[in-house]
Amino acid sequence: MVRRISFVVAVYQNELALTETYKKIKSLFAENGALHDFSYEIVFVDDGSRDRSLEEIRGIKANDSSVVGITFTRNFGQMAAMLAGFAEARGDAVINISADLQDPVDLIPQMVTKWSEGAEIVACYRTDRADGFAAKMTSRIAYGIIRLSLPQIPAGGFDFVLMDRKVMDAFNAVDVRHRFFQGDLLWTGYRMQLIPYVRQKRTIGRSQYNFAKRLKNFMDAILDASYLPIRFISLCGFAVSVAGVIYAMTIVASWAMGHTPFDGWAPLMIVNLCLSGLIMIMLGVIGEYVWRINEEVRKKPNYIVREKF
Repeated sequence: MVRRISFVVAVYQNELALTETYKKIKSLFAENGALHDFSYEIVFVDDGSRDRSLEEIRGIKANDSSVVGITFTRNFGQMAAMLAGFAEARGDAVINISADLQDPVDLIPQMVTKWSEGAEIVACYRTDRADGFAAKMTSRIAYGIIRLSLPQIPAGGFDFVLMDRKVMDAFNAVDVRHRFFQGDLLWTGYRMQLIPYVRQKRTIGRSQYNFAKRLKNFMDAILDASYLPIRFISLCGFAVSVAGVIYAMTIVASWAMGHTPFDGWAPLMIVNLCLSGLIMIMLGVIGEYVWRINEEVRKKPNYIVREKF
């Protein structure tokens, strides 16, 4: 029986890049292609694009029955598009790949080989990226913080990944909002093989992954897959308590020796402002958790499908 490989492609404002992505993937399965012994399925998920991405997907589908198109009622975010694609994919292995040609298709045969040899997850992790300085720095800082609680995540992170069918089923069985893809995948505990690569420069269109979306993804990583914020609050509370005790002892000692502990209101204001700021930060973190709990209780779907074709 010919094994099938499904590709999930989250689409948002990727007009013109989709056809090229499709052609590169399909070429691997041609008679002289590296994966000619396998069949393929490509699931394009349009995340409320405002350009002609949906029309391009329809054009691809019209000429290839192995293509599935899904479109949302509005923009729900990249993670929602990935989840919809994962739920639809029926292959023996599922590969998540970007729609902007920044993930090198040439690595796919190597990923499939490692999977055929027994790997259950094959993740291509970024050793570098052909992006601007700001994008590189924010990525390094974000993953540096995430790795404090999830050290098994490669320093550059990964999105270009192959998952065995049983891994995909286990991942799909988790029904929560605000998911962190990499953390949830590592949580399953399946055997993983890593392949390093340099993320390529985008040549068609411009990235829609702005700072706000990067921040949202970072918050999901920290709050969904990490105990770091709560541990931070505990450590800050402990440190402030110790500092308060030491400061109180200093004041008492100064008073006992007949010295005035301080003059004026400046020290009091400094302590008050610092503690007030710390308390607000702590309340903000707790508020994030409370909001996410509220989202879970309401059980709204991660996305709404307008059409599948």
